[in-house]
Amino acid sequence: MASFIISIVALVLGFVIYGRVVERVFGADAKRITPAYAMNDGVDYMPMPTWKVFLIQFLNIAGTGPVFGAIQGILFGPAAYFWIVLGCIFGGAMHDYMAGVISLRKHGASLPEIVGDELGRTARIAMRVLSLLLMILVGAVFTTTPAGLLANMTSSWGFFGTPLFWSIIIILYYGLATLLPINKIIGRVYPIFGAVLLFMAIAIFFGIFTHDGFMPEATDAFVNHHPASAMPIFPGICVTIACGAVSGFHATQSPLMARCLKNEKLARPVFYGSMITEGFVAIIWAAAAIKFANSLGGDGATPYEQLWNVLTDNGAHGANPAIVVNKICHSWLGSFGAILAILGVVFAPITTGDTAFRCARLIASDFFKIRQDKMLSRILLTLPIFACSIVLMLVDFQVLWRYFAWFNQTLSIFTFWAITVWLAKEKKCYWISLIPGLWMSMVCSTYIFVAPEGFHLAQPVANALGGTFTLILLTIFIIWYRRYSKANKQQ
Repeated sequence: MASFIISIVALVLGFVIYGRVVERVFGADAKRITPAYAMNDGVDYMPMPTWKVFLIQFLNIAGTGPVFGAIQGILFGPAAYFWIVLGCIFGGAMHDYMAGVISLRKHGASLPEIVGDELGRTARIAMRVLSLLLMILVGAVFTTTPAGLLANMTSSWGFFGTPLFWSIIIILYYGLATLLPINKIIGRVYPIFGAVLLFMAIAIFFGIFTHDGFMPEATDAFVNHHPASAMPIFPGICVTIACGAVSGFHATQSPLMARCLKNEKLARPVFYGSMITEGFVAIIWAAAAIKFANSLGGDGATPYEQLWNVLTDNGAHGANPAIVVNKICHSWLGSFGAILAILGVVFAPITTGDTAFRCARLIASDFFKIRQDKMLSRILLTLPIFACSIVLMLVDFQVLWRYFAWFNQTLSIFTFWAITVWLAKEKKCYWISLIPGLWMSMVCSTYIFVAPEGFHLAQPVANALGGTFTLILLTIFIIWYRRYSKANKQQ
């Protein structure tokens, strides 16, 4: 229990102390006119209340990510606590904040444009392609998941209870959310679901203190407790737990809310604060999952084996964190918890999917330089995006999810390096992004070398190759920085 409480306190201190450090490094200026006013188009650019922007940003980046990822990540052991806390404070929250405020300074530019400005034309093109692919992947993943869950709940309804029917309904909703002005659906629905997700996490938080069961402590953090995965703690846990620690997807979402922010000083509670809040959610669900599973008993099985049995419904099917969420909510929160479970497990991923498609439209509009104030223009960009996502939905979900997880973290590398270059050009402390950027470069490169869906090399070989790749990136940056500094001195 002590490690859990310390983790919660550390996240609070991270927001209060390091959040202000990051804000000071950036140099937030309350007097600057934001894109919400300067570029108000009544569709994507418009000022919105700060509390609403926060809840939308939180739900954009959260959904079920910090819930499902944390439940699967705690299987590795209490190392999950370290990764969530340290990754969130020094990596993820800084990553989301900087992506948002740099977008503010660049007139609400989307992530590929930010990366392109700092890393060059080739990186811009690569990021446009990669970001679009990620948004389409997210859309496919977060159509299939809730559609399957809704089909299980309505299996007796005939065709109206099939995954196909629910997929059609969800896609139709995505279409409306993507095409209509941001305040029409997203601005009205998201704050409600964001509040529900927070309320559910708070309820589970108190449930942790009122129910019996095993709680992992940090003293056992460097032992891999996963009962079913050969993946080592590093880099496995850093990819398994993305939302709640570091997630490349988040940087694609920050510009959406940068276009609605009234003041640069509000960026810290909105962007940095949303990520810290997501860290809270991840810590809570990681602790709750292992405690609940252990309380069920397991005939001598370890707590991690017990959790794995719940995840897989004792081997009935592949690991499904929704089972754990549903069981905890029913057991700890009663009938009211069941309603929360439905809202959290079904509607949260839908709210991630709709902003992914909206973001894809905006990335495409930046790419093709097509204004988005007319409905026809938005439709012409949206239709091909939806067509690609529907095709991807035909791929096996487990395969789709594994590649999405790695793809998501790889995107963060581009963002970290773009932030580092921007800070260096602005003569600001670039170390705050350089260090986590090097770490994620090591994580993603090592993962693809060691993972079964990658090259499946031995761990020592994968570590060596990942380290070499990271050193190459660092060397390139040092060479660029010396040349850039020398050129500026001569001017």
